[in-house]
Amino acid sequence: MGISVTVKVGCCGFQVSRKKYYEKLRLVEIQKTFYKPPKVETLRKWRGESPKDFEFTVKAWMAFTHDPKSRIWDKTGLPKEDSYGSLKPTKENFDLWEEFRTLVKELGANIVVFQSPPSFEFNEVNLTNAREFFSAISGDFLLTWEVREAGWFKSPEFRDLLEDLGISHVVDPMYEVPVYGKIRYYRLHGRKEGKKIVYSHKYGQEELEKLREIVEKWSLRENYVLFNNSYFSFENAIQFQEMVHST
Repeated sequence: MGISVTVKVGCCGFQVSRKKYYEKLRLVEIQKTFYKPPKVETLRKWRGESPKDFEFTVKAWMAFTHDPKSRIWDKTGLPKEDSYGSLKPTKENFDLWEEFRTLVKELGANIVVFQSPPSFEFNEVNLTNAREFFSAISGDFLLTWEVREAGWFKSPEFRDLLEDLGISHVVDPMYEVPVYGKIRYYRLHGRKEGKKIVYSHKYGQEELEKLREIVEKWSLRENYVLFNNSYFSFENAIQFQEMVHST
């Protein structure tokens, strides 16, 4: 894949004890920040106990991406007000971002992963809001975005937004192809059965070989591969790391 290309492998969340995780992997996507961000002291502890060459990426708080009417909104601890969420360019969302960016910096992270729910459909209102929101917060970190509604993939306006703002498209590479990115950022969710995702899926050797081929085909200078397949993510991440680093 070339001397200048790097492939970084990790898990979405610490699937084992942090001590064991640090011994085997050098990348993790923090998940706790999605529901209700941990205290600064907690993140400072994680940064301090991790190896010097360890990299954290951070999943953005769902307070930015989800509708306050969502069934999981209560986990945010925020009021159910329309001025929050759905990537709206509101004072409320921007105030939350100022708090959140402090936490990201505490971890020394450079990448923030936004994940919109399937209910966040492609339409002019959502497209305009997303452009204004991301435009206002860009600059401190490398922003990545995972959309989960098919309409976005079919729209040239989606690619234009990503390219104009330097946002990298996050996909599950076993099912989707990124439309734009400064980096490649992949999240392996498991096996799809229609619209259902079976997270507790253990990737076999053939699937991991296929994944390696995909990563090589679409590789950029930096490539992130994060396993989010529940109980098997740690084992699969180690397997895949050995595969890509042995060639």
